[in-house]
Amino acid sequence: MTIRLIIADDHPLIRIGLRMLLKNRSEFSIIAEANSSNALLDALRQHSADLLITDFSMPDGETPDGLGLIQRLRRDHRDLPIIVLTMIANAGVHASMLRSGVRGLVDKSSDIGEVVLALDAVNAGRDYVSPSFRKSLLDMKHPCRDGMSARLSPRETEVLRLFASGLTVSSISERLSRSVKTVSSQKSVAMMKLGLKTDHDIFFYAREHGMKY
Repeated sequence: MTIRLIIADDHPLIRIGLRMLLKNRSEFSIIAEANSSNALLDALRQHSADLLITDFSMPDGETPDGLGLIQRLRRDHRDLPIIVLTMIANAGVHASMLRSGVRGLVDKSSDIGEVVLALDAVNAGRDYVSPSFRKSLLDMKHPCRDGMSARLSPRETEVLRLFASGLTVSSISERLSRSVKTVSSQKSVAMMKLGLKTDHDIFFYAREHGMKY
């Protein structure tokens, strides 16, 4: 039986790579491609797919936030298995995706051939998570197993909450009567403790952990 795929990614090279990867796998047929979340939603309205491979966050969409897109897909296409490709390294975001019903989670920085492993696993009814993501998910469940704690100080938590609420470092400095250097340092230390790499990761982490100011 042919497995009908839709692939979605705003980078043409990723889509080309996936086509090349699957050209010799006759059991998989790419029936549509999309370069934005809007295009993906349109493709799903027009085609009956058996499996979706999608980037986590794409521009120019009704739901530009990655988790928002996943939740929309799960709501409108409850039985469609989803494999997500992402560069985001935050375990909290990964856990949210898996809880939302994502069946496969592939690290974009890994070999593209890993997508085939994910496809085969999901097509066989199993879940798949890239090895590079598994350890961080396990560490999140057992944060003290290596004797290190990711616990933030009250001041670090306060800075992260304010930053996630949309304030800049300068605005936080004025509100808390701390120097810009101090606030910037507290933000950096908090990110290091939590394993966050980008400001984008902060917003996902704050929402995942209810850090609202």
